[in-house]
Amino acid sequence: MKLSLRQALQTTWLTGDGAMGTFLHQQGFPVNVSYEEFNVLRPELVEGVHRLYYEAGARIIETNTFTANYENMYKYGLESEVEAINRAGVRIARSSVGSDAYVVGAVGSIRAGKKRNINMSKVKKAFDQQLGILIDEGVDGILLETFYDLEEMLLALRLVRKASEIPVICQFAVEDVGRTQDGYSLNEAFGLLAAEGADVVGLNCRSGPAGILRALNTMSEPVELPLSVFPNAGFPDYVDGKYTYAATPEYFADAAIRFADRGARIIGGCCGTTPEHIAAIASALANYQPSLFEPGAVLPENLEPASAPVGSNAGSVVVAEVNKQAPAEKEPSLVDIVKERHTVIVELDPPRDLDIRKFMVGCAALQTVKADAVTLADNSLAVTRMSNLALAAVIKEQVGLRPLVHIACRDRNLIGTQSHMMGLDALDIDHVLAVTGDPARFGDLPDSSSVYDLTSFEMIRMIKQLNEGTAFSGKPLKQKANFVVGAAFNPNVKHLDKAIQRLERKIDSGADYIMTQPVYDPDLIKRMAEGTKHLSVPVFVGIMPLASGRNAEYLHNEVPGIQLSDEVRRRMAGLEGEEGRAEGVRIARELLDTAMEHFNGIYLITPFMFYEMSVSLTDYVWKKTGRSQPLVH
Repeated sequence: MKLSLRQALQTTWLTGDGAMGTFLHQQGFPVNVSYEEFNVLRPELVEGVHRLYYEAGARIIETNTFTANYENMYKYGLESEVEAINRAGVRIARSSVGSDAYVVGAVGSIRAGKKRNINMSKVKKAFDQQLGILIDEGVDGILLETFYDLEEMLLALRLVRKASEIPVICQFAVEDVGRTQDGYSLNEAFGLLAAEGADVVGLNCRSGPAGILRALNTMSEPVELPLSVFPNAGFPDYVDGKYTYAATPEYFADAAIRFADRGARIIGGCCGTTPEHIAAIASALANYQPSLFEPGAVLPENLEPASAPVGSNAGSVVVAEVNKQAPAEKEPSLVDIVKERHTVIVELDPPRDLDIRKFMVGCAALQTVKADAVTLADNSLAVTRMSNLALAAVIKEQVGLRPLVHIACRDRNLIGTQSHMMGLDALDIDHVLAVTGDPARFGDLPDSSSVYDLTSFEMIRMIKQLNEGTAFSGKPLKQKANFVVGAAFNPNVKHLDKAIQRLERKIDSGADYIMTQPVYDPDLIKRMAEGTKHLSVPVFVGIMPLASGRNAEYLHNEVPGIQLSDEVRRRMAGLEGEEGRAEGVRIARELLDTAMEHFNGIYLITPFMFYEMSVSLTDYVWKKTGRSQPLVH
């Protein structure tokens, strides 16, 4: 006899299903339509996706009703179809799977992003309608997922409890700091949900397995209820009009064990996950044996360190003591320098808060060891950070280090982009890198718009147009800009020759130099050197030291454009803390040995503000080239 969902949660681990929307998008369906309307227009498509997940091992099947409420359907002109869409969603799910599966009614947040200020009476009315339909159709439970605010979650939960004793799963979408958007810690939020009758609490979306595990590890005490987790398949990459995800099924299988050790009873997938990911989770849970850790204990397998300690090697550098005098004449560009000698660019991420002290100490340390430039990303991975333009100006003024600023196509329209470039010119910040930028919907403000008025190719051409004294509109300017424009290159692909052909197009658009994604394979560096030797512009090879074994797996599985060799993953496996960083530096030095044989341009990418690692590697380059300077102690 089949157990009830509540009984099953007490005795076993249940595999959830995977993504519906991104899976359909990967099959070629556009993103600007209502996938919930497919319940009535294309029921066979929805049925097919449910069946694939069931056959992969999922036993928690979500109805295709995530946004099927009045407020969200209104924008598609489907507000009168809410009942039909929800009823069809339950019936399709039920008919697609076996009797051993539990069909749960999926209900998403209404007040997310731009709709956060919507009147709560309207929210209540919309939830009441949708929840009533789902409960009436006989779902086995309700899944409240991708909620950002506790207030809205409590409203929906109370409405369920008013109507039924049906099991309720409550999932937030939070950043890895582990707080809801209205300021509650996970302990506080989960405790209040338990008091109101929630059966399961957990997290979904927003990040991959690493970010969700970090969020859970912010909890100061175990939660009394079972946990559910539905992570994304890492961060998405946007290639040729499609979103792609890097996390492998094997990575999800490993993550499933760690989530089960952490107290999760339901483990599935969100954006980017496929039946293959779900099959891997199901297989891992089928053989799962509980660990010796208490459920809720902070496990020693944080996939990334939460913060970086200030190191002793350069931490005592006082920014005020660094030479602030601007050069009397125009410095040679990085392109000029790299033609003469090895040249080191170091990336430091702008802070995510208002405290820039550690960032500035890192810049001062890099100036002391004579890095040629510091490069600043433009809200990488669509996570909000301090303006790189503002920080570049501060670095140039206070530290005297050349800034190289990334410009993402994602955040600014044509007006904003030209204005931004004009501001950089006024500040005499002339080195930039044109990048597409990660889609906004997968960052920390998921309801933000991705602009993409320009491709990276067009961005390069437009910036070089400013150098000719012509505005984006085609009107003449009173003077010419002097930008040195870089382009990004990802060599971690199956067909390197095709990637180089794409790179040639960027050079034809006007790129003056190339910066690559991190490379972890000496053979790939050699093949890249052979494949790019005909190019007319210099290439800066990306080297990012690894901080730990978990960091290595996170980068390989969750971050688009990064791929580690099996050998590097083997060497980093199980290493954490100082031991992990030391091995990461050793691997980076070996990669530098190969890179420096073939390229003068070196691009060091600093992990987690561990600037000491980049200082050490910069000094290593200078020692290898006879240009070493003593480090400050």
